[in-house]
Amino acid sequence: MRGVISAAGYVPHHRLDRSEIAGFFGAGGGVGTRAVASYDEDTTTMGQAAADLALRSTDVEPAAVWFATSAPAYLEKTNAAAIHAALRLDPAVDALDLGGAIRSGIGALRTALAGCGTTLVVASDTRDGRPAGADEASAGDGAAAVLVGDDSDGPLLAEYLGGACRTVEITERRRIPGGTRSRSWEERFGAHVLGPAALEAWQASLADSGIGDADDVDRVVVTGLNTRAVAAAAKAIGAKPGGIVDPLVSTVGNTATAHPALLLCAALEQARPGETIALVALADGAETLILRASEAVSERRPVAPLEAQIAAGGALSYGRFLAWRMLDVEPPNRPTPDRPSSPAALRRLDWKYGFAGSRDRSSEMVHLPPARVSQKGGAADDMDAAPMAHTVGTVASYTVDRLAYSPSPPVVLAVVDFDRGGRMPLELTDVEADEVHVGMRVVPTFRRLYTSDEIHNYFWKARPVRPGDGGATQ
Repeated sequence: MRGVISAAGYVPHHRLDRSEIAGFFGAGGGVGTRAVASYDEDTTTMGQAAADLALRSTDVEPAAVWFATSAPAYLEKTNAAAIHAALRLDPAVDALDLGGAIRSGIGALRTALAGCGTTLVVASDTRDGRPAGADEASAGDGAAAVLVGDDSDGPLLAEYLGGACRTVEITERRRIPGGTRSRSWEERFGAHVLGPAALEAWQASLADSGIGDADDVDRVVVTGLNTRAVAAAAKAIGAKPGGIVDPLVSTVGNTATAHPALLLCAALEQARPGETIALVALADGAETLILRASEAVSERRPVAPLEAQIAAGGALSYGRFLAWRMLDVEPPNRPTPDRPSSPAALRRLDWKYGFAGSRDRSSEMVHLPPARVSQKGGAADDMDAAPMAHTVGTVASYTVDRLAYSPSPPVVLAVVDFDRGGRMPLELTDVEADEVHVGMRVVPTFRRLYTSDEIHNYFWKARPVRPGDGGATQ
């Protein structure tokens, strides 16, 4: 039996109230909020966050990591390799990027479910649109990760019953290499083509899974970037209004490549044992899959439920959103950083990406960064790795630097004392400078420090521990 072993979504902390767009331009916007990746987040860091949450709810190790996004941080370099390194996976675990098309997220998931072995499917996206346009308001940033395998690998959250696809060559949603904005044809055209494709795939998936008809499906996810086509597909397949999973458009926005997996995570969080969940995703045709929730779905809840992440979001002004995404604002009057050294990063790979220090075996003192010689006792080369990525710390002191280089000044630097030992200075993120205080509880988070010479400098910062986020270990 094959299916989902674990699944988790990641929604970034910041929320843009869509009404601010109309207040700024006098047009556009809408109701509700959209999730916005921080200035130091990209699809790789968000994908790592979702993958980490998925793996923390199971002891099963993946044999491969597949990463799908329409907004890769690198083109010719494998982005999944950074996620792999930050998760501290074995070098024998394969790491692959799967194209830049919106459909690659749901396609990777269905391929993994129909295949063999344990595969961690990660989908992530950051979405933009022209200011005051519909895409800007309806879009959202986020990520999701689904660990797929057999019941012999570990208990399944949901059994995969079957699926199907219909591929249509249609120039409906597109962006050329180097393009900064997605463009689309008129929605009526997409609905006219994608609606029938969804119905065909739906009927084929019902036959493949042995499900009688739509009335036997308890929860249905219907998603795509063409809202008219989504509505047409939901109507065509006969989905019961009460059974349609909240598309999260009013709170998160449409995360495109990540959205099918993100909504699957939401459906699994709400599902009861024995319920049937169907997923219909529209992009260049349609992909459908059907799963049945197991007993484990009520026993093994995610470390950080989506509902809690959404509720914990913090407000972001439209001006700051524009500064992060579209405007070249005046930086602090300091030189930009030099490019990071690739040889140095390789030598300290487990520290730079995995945030693993060292613990002296005799004194149990934690060294951050890792050291060969213990500061307590002087023992040499007698250390164990000390992974710190999930360890809560306390702000012992801090400073607000308004002159240091940052894509979003000011820089808040804090000396953090970790609960399991170890102290080091870390930059704080997802927090306003006036919120920081001595005694604040924080947890490490994988981020992008800066980019120089087209090299992204990934490392770890610290963010506040918030109620219900479950992202840390005492």
